[in-house]
Amino acid sequence: QLQLVESGGGLVQPGKSLRLSCAAAGFDLYTYTILWFRQAPGKESEGVSCITARGGNANYADSVKGRFTISRDDAKKTVNLHMNSLKPEDTAVYYCGALMGPGPNPCRVTFSGAYNYWGQGTQVTVSA
Repeated sequence: QLQLVESGGGLVQPGKSLRLSCAAAGFDLYTYTILWFRQAPGKESEGVSCITARGGNANYADSVKGRFTISRDDAKKTVNLHMNSLKPEDTAVYYCGALMGPGPNPCRVTFSGAYNYWGQGTQVTVSA
């Protein structure tokens, strides 16, 4: 079965960096678009960054553009989210979700029910 496991979260000071990883199992990652999204208490899920299936382009929410970088290693079935210059407003549980391609290129940074294989998430807390 298709599985996704997020890791790498933790407590970090403002301005510092953190790398999140999404490990995939049970499917061919190359054929899937991956979306990183986050949810803070009392707020709706918010798309953060996506990377398009089959070697397609990445896309970013305006709030993280220039600070976050998404990458993928399809052979290792891993998608990473490198987060720099972290801010307190980045505090949330971060999830990765998979959507079978091709879809648009670049992918849309919008959470939807199509990304229905997300994992349990990893907590990111940015605080001094």
